[in-house]
Amino acid sequence: MHHRSSSPADDHPRNCNYEADVRYTLQMCQWVLKPIGVWHLVQDQSGTLNRIASMALMTVCFSCLFFILVPCGRYIILEEKNVYTRVKLLGPIGFTLWSTIKYFYLARKGAVFARCILHMRRDWEMVEEPSHRDIMLRQATISRSLTSVCAMFLYSGGMSYNTVMPFLSKQRSAANSTVRPLMYPGYDAFLDTQSSPTYEIVFSIHVFAAFVRYTVTTAAYSLAALFVTHICGQIEIQTTRLDGLLGSRSEKASQDPLAVVIRSHVEILRFSKNVEEALQEICLAQIMESTLIICLLEYYCLMEWEHSDEIAILTYFILLTSFVFNIFIYCYIGEVLSEQCSQIGPSAYNIEWYNLPAKEARNLVLLSAISLYPPKLTAGKMMELSLNTFTIVLKTSVVYLNLLRTVTDR
Repeated sequence: MHHRSSSPADDHPRNCNYEADVRYTLQMCQWVLKPIGVWHLVQDQSGTLNRIASMALMTVCFSCLFFILVPCGRYIILEEKNVYTRVKLLGPIGFTLWSTIKYFYLARKGAVFARCILHMRRDWEMVEEPSHRDIMLRQATISRSLTSVCAMFLYSGGMSYNTVMPFLSKQRSAANSTVRPLMYPGYDAFLDTQSSPTYEIVFSIHVFAAFVRYTVTTAAYSLAALFVTHICGQIEIQTTRLDGLLGSRSEKASQDPLAVVIRSHVEILRFSKNVEEALQEICLAQIMESTLIICLLEYYCLMEWEHSDEIAILTYFILLTSFVFNIFIYCYIGEVLSEQCSQIGPSAYNIEWYNLPAKEARNLVLLSAISLYPPKLTAGKMMELSLNTFTIVLKTSVVYLNLLRTVTDR
């Protein structure tokens, strides 16, 4: 990672509270990354034992995910002939598959995430003005709030789907009461899942795998919100510096205030590039997952409405709300990132630049020109995450829903 070009004295922390600030900013990410073994992979200072423990934990998590994917995938392809049942299983299996892919990229991009987190730590160390620290804390609070809402929706709907709905839904109640329910079929060819303790073990693995899936989704979401809100905070700080540029020049300053703005803006662009590199595959998986899962959840809600199954309707509706909310926030933070970064140009123009010396005023031209091409958060470099992308995802899911209802119409 390229560090700021500064004097040796600048290497010393200027924010005496930076350790507490960094801990507050990264706390939510740490909470969701530690249970899946990714946290120590994105920490440069993690010891060897911590990394070994992380690899062991990731091995267990991946094993639980494949414990669902392989038998249930085989069952759908080779054994199940009913189209409606296949569609009912396609949602949870599809979500498990996409969660596995996101989990893989979270682990694979650990070094890039580490660079981003190191950059954030450096920003917290170097913040000096109390007003600038307040801006960064406000953005960190926004990131924590978004992550909390995401986790609330996912865990409430997802864990209910895997623990409550199998026992309380009407379709299960109408079946033979001696058959103990499992959300994922396909084990009868290998195990007697109705006997104890086999049933309890398989059911527990299913619940743990569900926890892993929703934790992976929340972790990816948390990292995206954390990085983008941090960039927005840095852009807001640069805008504040531009607004006070003339006042800073009237005072004796240790550094050229315009040089500070330009140097910080370059660092923001470099950080944005690292964030794009870290998240592009995860965002692509999220877009494709959301399009498929939203379509299927809409279909499940309609089908359960016909069956008048209140428990299933409520569970599917909570899950649908969480997936719509998550993809909306992904697209929204992508929109905010581009919009905020493009505000540097207008801010540079709106100051009283005509009162600056001509040579220095011309330096603002390059700053304005760069702001015309703001960094963007993309899905695999194929589509930009924006509110327009959100509408495309919803429209596409409705199109697929109509197609699905036509295919499964009996």
